[in-house]
Amino acid sequence: MFARLGQLVVHHPWKVIGLWLLIIVGVVATAPQLTSTTDQSDFLPSHYESIQALDMQQKAFPQSAAPAALIVVARADGAPLSDGDVASVASIGAKLTDAKIKDVTGLQAIPPSENRLIQVIAVQLTKITSASDTTQSDAVKALRSELKAQVQNTDLKAGITGQAAQMLDQVESSNKGMAIIGAATIILILVLLLIIFRSPVIALLPIVTIGAVSSVVTGLIAMVAKAFDLEIDSSVNAILLVVLFGVGTDYILFLMFRYRERLRAGEDPKTAMVSAVTRVGEAITSAAAAVIIAFMALTLSTLGMFRALGPALAIAVAVALLAGLTLVPAVVSLLGTKVFWPSKAWQSEPKGARFGALGAALGRRPAVFAVVAGGVLVALGIVAVGFNPTFDLSSGSTSSSSESVVYNKELLKGMPAGATQPSDVLLRSTEGALTSDQLTSYRAALTAVPGVGQVAEPLLSADKATANFQVTLTSAPESDAAIETVRSPLRDAAHAAAPAGTTAAVGGMTAVFVDFQAAMNHDYAIVFPVAAILIMIVLALLLRSLVAPWYLMASVFLGFAATLGAAVLVFQHIQGESGLIFTLPVIMYLFVVALGTDYNILMVARLREEARAGHEPKQAAALALRHTGPTVAAAGLILAGTFASMMLAGNNVLSQMGFAISVGIAIAAFVMAMFFTPALTALLGHRAWWPGHGDEKSGSPERGESRYPARDDRTLTVPSGAPGGGWPNTGERR
Repeated sequence: MFARLGQLVVHHPWKVIGLWLLIIVGVVATAPQLTSTTDQSDFLPSHYESIQALDMQQKAFPQSAAPAALIVVARADGAPLSDGDVASVASIGAKLTDAKIKDVTGLQAIPPSENRLIQVIAVQLTKITSASDTTQSDAVKALRSELKAQVQNTDLKAGITGQAAQMLDQVESSNKGMAIIGAATIILILVLLLIIFRSPVIALLPIVTIGAVSSVVTGLIAMVAKAFDLEIDSSVNAILLVVLFGVGTDYILFLMFRYRERLRAGEDPKTAMVSAVTRVGEAITSAAAAVIIAFMALTLSTLGMFRALGPALAIAVAVALLAGLTLVPAVVSLLGTKVFWPSKAWQSEPKGARFGALGAALGRRPAVFAVVAGGVLVALGIVAVGFNPTFDLSSGSTSSSSESVVYNKELLKGMPAGATQPSDVLLRSTEGALTSDQLTSYRAALTAVPGVGQVAEPLLSADKATANFQVTLTSAPESDAAIETVRSPLRDAAHAAAPAGTTAAVGGMTAVFVDFQAAMNHDYAIVFPVAAILIMIVLALLLRSLVAPWYLMASVFLGFAATLGAAVLVFQHIQGESGLIFTLPVIMYLFVVALGTDYNILMVARLREEARAGHEPKQAAALALRHTGPTVAAAGLILAGTFASMMLAGNNVLSQMGFAISVGIAIAAFVMAMFFTPALTALLGHRAWWPGHGDEKSGSPERGESRYPARDDRTLTVPSGAPGGGWPNTGERR
């Protein structure tokens, strides 16, 4: 199949390129705009209590809402506010109202905090109608500009925080981070490919081809999101960028390494490209299938953010694979050997001393390599036991110097930590209006809950059948303490104290985090095993073995544990952070398992090829490391580097993701695929391929191929029509 595909592409390159251009234009012209959301409640199913509370709140109080933003005012010298300062705050609020800023529907100055260190002006804004609605963000920008003018040349300082301000800062931080990630990714790919191939043409090849098809990816994702009503998380764009360029570059790299190898074997450029597609097509298609399956397993998640993330990344990998097998070979077949310009290094085989020595050592002592590599994975994996999830997505997704983060800290100097995002307890009667005694006793029950700072007077609906009790926790809304308070004592008390004939539900952002945690535990039990089983099926079909998939997946699992342990070690133990972002294990599992399997597949496929050439297991492992080691090392370095660029984005969420995924890929490439997997395969020998005979030497040449003896008594397989017939005239080894 791949031989026919290679011949079709190589002999009709202009038609292939023209077809891609038509696809790009068609998708861009018809695709809707891709929008994203930062509201975590958008991602939870309706059966969770926090979402039921939100629905109850919206039905009972359609015109009422918590302040969308908070103006925090304090003295510049940090002293308590004087009576004159309080009067100035009131004046500032009045002047901001008189400014009639668009979409600012109300401003109300709240009395200063008990310690008089801060005073707040609550801001009501026009409600947003969709994820792409910038109404509130534009209003916050205008309000910040006007506020700056009002406090200039005074003893006061002021800034805006709250949900709308945090979302604005998060979007701006994300856009800045995307620009940094994009530039770093492209520069890294260019530099590394220049070092590897010493050719600006090859260095630009992934940038140009992947850049050209990126619009197809974005358009297809937007179509799927609209068709299936998927909510796209704002962090997907950054992940999508590095996946597309990182994975796409890997596939191009696999192809170009084999293309260069076939040129060195004496084949003409077009025949060499057909051979390259034929030989690596199955491996990279199987690798891509494993990645796509792992990503699509996310559709089983209860969380909307993962259900959208899975198809989005699967589309990116599928398009990258198609481009790698069609568009890139078509372009290279037109360029021929000029793709390596100005370098002449492609004409001769390097000695490969480093990987040759490593391969020889592994072939002699596979048990030592297996124990050492496995020991490193186990040691790091033990540290993973200390993993603690954190739900601080708002500040974690924003630079610590942003205004919303700075003035959120100012707010905490005078108010309980939960004041920024209070919880809501909704009490609804099914038997008419709630009585005064019911409201008083219920409020008292909520106030007595440990971890609750204060409970405001209830807000009653028009029919007085629903009451909203705003509960301010003593801990920050995203903290472990706040989550524990809502999960158990607050929800238990809210349900137990509800009078007969009423129902209660606890909502708010902390309640959303509680339900997120429950949903994540559900996903761990379903998504992980399903992805692992499906990937094992792909491996079994590729390798025609029931044994190899088990130890390959076992090595990948060890790699996952080691990666999580490395992240815990760096962020929790060394940097002293309270925990890692709660979505990290799922994202990391999929990237490490799926992309890590890529390198295992590439290495084992080459190992099988060497075994079929007549080499014993240990020698086959040594030769596989010698010849595929440079490819895996280069691909792993590029992919790990592209994900590491996420650490430059300036926020903790992307930093943790970038670090964990890049370390995971490095472990997958430089520990698992390069040493652990070939060492285990060498130790298992022929048993690794049971019940098939995937490593047995063929008794006769494959159809359309002829065999030639090589200098090292290996068997070289080349198409019978290859010019020059057999071993290259340079006399170098393959």
